[in-house]
Amino acid sequence: MKNTSPPSPTTVSAIHDLGRRGEELAAAFLIQSGFQIVASNFSLPVGRNRNDAVVNAEIDLVAYEGSTLCFVEVKTRASDWFAVPSANVDLRKQRQIIRAAQAYRRMFGVTDTAYRYDVISIVLPTAVEGPRGLQIELLRNFWSEEKFRKHRWSERYWD
Repeated sequence: MKNTSPPSPTTVSAIHDLGRRGEELAAAFLIQSGFQIVASNFSLPVGRNRNDAVVNAEIDLVAYEGSTLCFVEVKTRASDWFAVPSANVDLRKQRQIIRAAQAYRRMFGVTDTAYRYDVISIVLPTAVEGPRGLQIELLRNFWSEEKFRKHRWSERYWD
């Protein structure tokens, strides 16, 4: 029988703590790698779902690497036994970040600036394993907006 009970408050708190710690490590990693952090946890409404509830999108970190504006999604897990953390940046999440990034670029007048979407994948093992098991990987250009654009078919495809 499948367990349908909600996670306990302790479990939810531990997950949030892991995510917060991962974002702190990601920001430090980016700074150490020469990035300039300009925003963290940038959140705004990007639409409504099928139930007419407001959908908020959050960009974990916004940073510049040189003159390139980077929208960074941070995924932290205690283990990569089942899958790497970046596997959880699915199409729905990518679409939400794109919408938030477009709004960010308009809000701050950086529509002509080069930009990209990155992911930082962090495996943050338990205290028992110690810092030796820590893994941080920056995945530049993890996705682009191209796959989300509507394609227009022209007659040349049918010739």
